[in-house]
Amino acid sequence: MNWIATIVAALVPTVLGFIWYHEKVMGKMWMKETGLTKEDVEKDFNMPLVMGLSLLFSIMFSMYLNSIVIHQMHVGSVLMDAIADPSRKEAAEAIAAKFNAGGEYANEFRRFGHGALHGLIAGIFFVLPIMATNGMYEKKSFKLAFINSAYWTLTLILMGGIICAWK
Repeated sequence: MNWIATIVAALVPTVLGFIWYHEKVMGKMWMKETGLTKEDVEKDFNMPLVMGLSLLFSIMFSMYLNSIVIHQMHVGSVLMDAIADPSRKEAAEAIAAKFNAGGEYANEFRRFGHGALHGLIAGIFFVLPIMATNGMYEKKSFKLAFINSAYWTLTLILMGGIICAWK
């Protein structure tokens, strides 16, 4: 895991959130759909706590995203049984060598676009269903679910691209 890429990617939700939820972008529409006013958003708001927890959650999310966008991370788990079985150890080591640094497949699919594609897929098939389901039970509008889902999908696209491309 590239920790620098993971930390940089973890900053994306905060930076993009400041832009996305700004009143001149989606902020006014978001407030209308949530039923909040600018005063509601600003009062009784513990900014250090919210920002600190948001950053922690973003780091956790970024760490997990590594396993989604970097296929080479799965090689170890696929070969675990073979490595543990002495009769198959040599074959497993030969396969693993192809994926290790300098190996034939070490940087296969390590491009921004590939990570962004996985981010898009996660946004559509993971984030959207969760946001829409929560919104229905909370009796919120589909518009709000789409505002939040679009933000998280764009966030995942950028985070996935950064993590995947940064070798």
